[in-house]
Amino acid sequence: MAIYAVAFIAFAIDLAKRSASVDAQTALNDQADAARGTSTSVGGSGRTTTLTRLSARMDNDAASPYGRSASLRIGVSLTILAWALHFAATMMRGIAAERVPWANMYEFAMTGTLLIVTVYLIVLTRLDLRFLGTFVTGLVLVLLGIAALQFYVEVAPLPPALQSAWLVIHVFVASLGTGFFAIGFALSTVQLLQFQRESLVADAKSVRLRFLATLPSATTLENLAYRVNIIGFILWTFTLMAGSVWAEKAWGRYWGWDTKEVWTFIIWVIYAGYIHARATRGWRGSRSAWLAIIGFGAVMFNFGIVNVFFKGLHSYSGL
Repeated sequence: MAIYAVAFIAFAIDLAKRSASVDAQTALNDQADAARGTSTSVGGSGRTTTLTRLSARMDNDAASPYGRSASLRIGVSLTILAWALHFAATMMRGIAAERVPWANMYEFAMTGTLLIVTVYLIVLTRLDLRFLGTFVTGLVLVLLGIAALQFYVEVAPLPPALQSAWLVIHVFVASLGTGFFAIGFALSTVQLLQFQRESLVADAKSVRLRFLATLPSATTLENLAYRVNIIGFILWTFTLMAGSVWAEKAWGRYWGWDTKEVWTFIIWVIYAGYIHARATRGWRGSRSAWLAIIGFGAVMFNFGIVNVFFKGLHSYSGL
């Protein structure tokens, strides 16, 4: 957690540098306009502000001005180091328990956060989403902190219902799907901020979080979130189906309206609605982003509230 925290600070420093560079470029362009005698005031039908011009150059090309950023390199390197230690700790928990390390809330939190970082690092090999580092490491820090303070339990034998190969398949796929949903959540959050900036970009003084001008456009972020959430939805669909098969083997029925089963289905419905509304009803922009955020909120509610405070056949939190 300490290394994740330092990585979080490094990523945050990068965002601060981005904001400073936007302010510096704005000042330079204002000086150039003044030297040419042109006006950058807001209101003229054919006029544009410095921030608009800067945004037009940087949208969809977030990495080019910052590809050699030292804080970014440090942030990614520390995230990889923290992931390695995180992986080792999770494996040692499994060795100590002599089973897969996701049989209670503490272990599931360890594995789930490990897979969130794993998905993020894998995506980085295909797309430059280093600007999400602050959001991803921050989320992982919060979840690991809650797990360490509230969910820790000693190693214990598996209950009879969990002594099945489906524990390996069902829970791992659910955790992996959560990892993709987490990346989609981060992208949708940035998309909302970017959408607000783009709607205010005509007035540079009204725009906060200047670093957003150096990130991809809201449309690009939305498309990325959609692709990531589709992968998560496919994995969650398999989770729902595998859970039903396991329930039939463990309890003699495929579906019993247990609280955990219901919330797993609710999450599936939210993301199915998100995909359907965007693909067939044209729900774009902030509406699709809010659906993705609500979906991930339901995932976190299912993990942190249903597992702890609701009674049922899935009460395996170990608390």
